[in-house]
Amino acid sequence: MPEGSTILVIDDEDIICDSCRQVLMREGYKVGIAKDGSTGLQKVREMKPDLALVDLKMPGISGMEVLEKIRAIDANIITVVITGYATVESAVEAMKRGAYDFIPKPFTPDELRIITKRGLERRKLAIESATLREEKEKMKKNFITMVSHELKTPLVAIQQYFEVILGGTAGKVTTEQREMIVRASARINGLLILINDWLNMARIEASKLVEKFEPLNIATILHETMESMQLLAKDKNISLQIDLPDNLPMIQGDKETLREVFTNLIGNGIRYNRDNGAVNIRVEEEDAYLVVKVSDTGIGIPKEHLPFIFDEFYRVKSKETQGITGTGLGLSIVKRIVEAHSGYIKVESEPGKGSSFSVLLPKIGEEHR
Repeated sequence: MPEGSTILVIDDEDIICDSCRQVLMREGYKVGIAKDGSTGLQKVREMKPDLALVDLKMPGISGMEVLEKIRAIDANIITVVITGYATVESAVEAMKRGAYDFIPKPFTPDELRIITKRGLERRKLAIESATLREEKEKMKKNFITMVSHELKTPLVAIQQYFEVILGGTAGKVTTEQREMIVRASARINGLLILINDWLNMARIEASKLVEKFEPLNIATILHETMESMQLLAKDKNISLQIDLPDNLPMIQGDKETLREVFTNLIGNGIRYNRDNGAVNIRVEEEDAYLVVKVSDTGIGIPKEHLPFIFDEFYRVKSKETQGITGTGLGLSIVKRIVEAHSGYIKVESEPGKGSSFSVLLPKIGEEHR
């Protein structure tokens, strides 16, 4: 932190205030003095200091209360406790109320310089970190917008042109031309799927999802999802089975994203299954959670791949998966949505025998326990 930083000393002892002012001003800092907590808080608002030295034992408002109120005014102000009654308990309590460190009385000029410099460095790093987070969030939003409009829109337009050409509106299409256009269209469709998956991943934020939470019946979500997957299951000769107990407790969540979770898991169960296989969905209660288990009779996942299947863009590569398309983002999206609901997901799998994904979601009233 460069010279010129502002330090506020809040202490009722004249000798402490005077000595701190002399030592710190020699270092090039601007120094303010307050003899009690109320005056100190007023000066915090006026001076907007970078660091405040706060005595715990003062008349009127206590040092602990001053710490809390400084944090409420500006959480980036570094607070250091100065006290002649330093104990482990008081130090821990001060840290809980936002103090960065403490310095016991009496202290030397060098001790004051060191702790002040260290505190200002901490402030500098905190501000830089916050700035980087803001820039990252801004870049993320700009990138999402760019992907949506600058990449997705032209690709959709190209797809539409291909459909017009294949329909013969632009003239006769030879067999060779048709094959080339169909292959190109399939590649573009794959890109669109990847873009949509990435956009879904980027837009899932726990804080924003919570704003949309409402009491939900998991049975309704599962039945709706099963209905939407029937055509895919029929094409793959896969039977869908569901086992739901009566009177299931409600959960708190976002219907749209939870439907996406089970669409993904059931879809994987269908795509990675064997001929005439089955996907079974079962719900049961386990302590504070509802457990939705999606099991299939498919190809399974080798043990060495299991720790990585929820990583972004990770796909299990084998002879059995060669003809199955995907982006490697589906399970990452599932995990992020489930965790945003204060739940978690686990998997059991054995090659040749199938996989079982268990989604645990808190029952209403249990999500914050």
